[in-house]
Amino acid sequence: MPLIKTLERSIKQEKENFRIPHSVQDVIPIRRIWPDGIFRTGNAYSRSYRLTDINYAIASKADKTSMLLDYSELLNALDSGACAKITINNRRVDRRQFEQELLIRPQADKLNGYRQEYNDMLRSHAASSNNVVQERYLTISAHKRSVDEARAYFQRMGGEVTARLGQLSSQAEELDASARLQILRDFFKAGQPAVVPFNMEQRAKRGHDFKDWFCPDSLEFYADFFKSDVRWGRVLYLQNYASFIKDDFIMELCGLDRSMMVSIDILPVPTDEAVRELQNKLLGVETNVAGWQRRQNNANNYTANVPYDMQLQRKETTEFLNDLTERDQRMMYGLVTVVHLAESKEQLDADTESLLAVGRKHLCQLSTLRWQQRDGLDTVLPYGVRRIHALRTLTTESVAVLMPFKAQELNHTNGIYYGQNAVSGNMIRIDRAQLLNGHSFRLGVSGSGKSMSAKEELVEIALRTKDDILILDPESEFGRLVKALGGEVLPISPHSSIHLNALDIDRAYGEGKNPLVDKVKLILSIFEPLTENGLTAKQRSILDRCARLVYREYIRGGYRGAPPTLVDLRRILLEQPEAEAHDLALASELYTTGSLNIFAHQTNVDTGARILCYDIRELDEQLRPVGMVVTLDAIFNRVIRNWRQGKRTWILADEFYILFRYSFSAEFFYRLFKRMRKYNAFITAISQNVDEILRSDTARLMLANSELLVMLNQAATDREELAKLLNISENQLSYITNVPAGHGLIRCGGAIIPFENSFPKNTKLYQLMTTKPNEKFL
Repeated sequence: MPLIKTLERSIKQEKENFRIPHSVQDVIPIRRIWPDGIFRTGNAYSRSYRLTDINYAIASKADKTSMLLDYSELLNALDSGACAKITINNRRVDRRQFEQELLIRPQADKLNGYRQEYNDMLRSHAASSNNVVQERYLTISAHKRSVDEARAYFQRMGGEVTARLGQLSSQAEELDASARLQILRDFFKAGQPAVVPFNMEQRAKRGHDFKDWFCPDSLEFYADFFKSDVRWGRVLYLQNYASFIKDDFIMELCGLDRSMMVSIDILPVPTDEAVRELQNKLLGVETNVAGWQRRQNNANNYTANVPYDMQLQRKETTEFLNDLTERDQRMMYGLVTVVHLAESKEQLDADTESLLAVGRKHLCQLSTLRWQQRDGLDTVLPYGVRRIHALRTLTTESVAVLMPFKAQELNHTNGIYYGQNAVSGNMIRIDRAQLLNGHSFRLGVSGSGKSMSAKEELVEIALRTKDDILILDPESEFGRLVKALGGEVLPISPHSSIHLNALDIDRAYGEGKNPLVDKVKLILSIFEPLTENGLTAKQRSILDRCARLVYREYIRGGYRGAPPTLVDLRRILLEQPEAEAHDLALASELYTTGSLNIFAHQTNVDTGARILCYDIRELDEQLRPVGMVVTLDAIFNRVIRNWRQGKRTWILADEFYILFRYSFSAEFFYRLFKRMRKYNAFITAISQNVDEILRSDTARLMLANSELLVMLNQAATDREELAKLLNISENQLSYITNVPAGHGLIRCGGAIIPFENSFPKNTKLYQLMTTKPNEKFL
């Protein structure tokens, strides 16, 4: 198709007078930068946005179709007066810096042997990952008269791009000057950490050129490659397109385990101009066909068929015109360029052949730019310029098929290790403090690895931080591990000599505003299961009165001495004139002066250990309702004390469904769930009975509001319920269907990521964490 006005105008505006570069800095096409991230490149202004990835690779066919349509809407929203460049950057991670951030440092305690084992496991998984971080940028460039006009334009376009990306579950982050220059430094000086971060103001004061901060020491261009310091590079471009390109072409092209960038330049054409141009071309084709038929008629050849090339021209032009007028498509000019780097010329040639093979596999032809390596490098890097004019006319759908998204990654700085991404192979590290709600659920059938996963998290918290860890253990699974990490195990049982005073209170009890009011709520929760039909209004009033009486002297004494106990409360109840008070006293006899009086005496153990495990396995059905309420109350008050001291608390509740067998413990735990976040505490709930949890509206609400869900192998009924609740696709469900232990899905925020996790069996930590009978004590 001949050039149309939009393309002619774009080429004319981009044209610059040739200047012989006298330094490496002169090769860089950036002329001026502003702190907010706007660059002046040639005759245009540009701004870049970092895009978060989406789970396109593991989506179902229907979801992929929906994503393609949403991506097409984003492309259609691009302004005709601007050029857009979508860049996929494969950035290799510096292993030394990565390990320094990842590994647990030794500390002055007796746990460094475990730290060494855990670090060896992390090194092993880091070695098996590809050590490549894949980032995506959208760079928009526009020709404006001033930077203020450009800034207003980018502000409007940024809002439009952000809204469209939101439909794709992706986010756009505006990059300031420092972030954009860091991308270029990572490309030109990979493996060379910056001595000082880029500071535009300081460099301006000292008279330093901003290009000095990221430019390589040398940059040499040859016929079909270039050298940047000691590394070799080559720029390729997509010369011939297949008639049908699969949507995984760009993903596979970026799958090379090397430092590389792939850029897709897009120049939208106004629809009215494109329609007018296509109508003129169709008219020309019809004129040629009519002329050919007239010549054949003059030769008395009335049955001759129109030549195939003319038929093809007519068909393609008609289809293109219909796409623009009937299917809401736009005409766009597209260009795909690739740059890759290697440590040697031999490796560079081998990598080039691998990329060419990917193109041939998809019936496309990638070619090396000859004597245009500098122009190609300027085009592929996210400067916002285009020096290569090997453009291809495409529709919106054709550009959308060059899908730049693949799979979401989770790699929070200072995050805890949760496994490896089953799609990309990269490590998954999550900092729950960065989430809106850091509470977590681990769900899976027996033997799926949920307890092992929770224990791995517990071990890393214990070895890496000074945070407190409190465990509610109804199956005695955490005792050996807790003791090995220097913690304490409290076996709460009527057969144990340990006692916990249910009425223990101090000034900081609850939120410290009115400790007695909070304690009365607990007393009501304790007595609630002791009555057949729940407490009546009269009984609640009597308990409130007696609670104030039993604490009166203790509070007047400034919370000094021994606090009252349930035995004292029963005595006060017996002193009351109402028959209801005597009924309450009689109902509490079993738990005060009877055989189940574990919570009716003064606390006789130290509950101040950093890692504390409440082992409630021996609590029978009669004592368990009261025991869980008292234990949860003790945990909550520990959280409050830690919060006042500026310390974080982690709470782990195993066999979580047990809490929801009783309405009073479920309600008590739900209140904790809602309040813990503001007290710098995170709850981890473990359960294999997902269906039982989902029957409770309260538990279902907690599950839906948790930002972190670790789902392992699920039973069929549980999979269906989770799919409805969390909107999990059929393709994603395959990752929690009949999979090995330690494999599943992680839902973090809005991302759902398949993962796999394993821990070396020949370690002491594994022996402490495993729950398999045939592996214990080996």
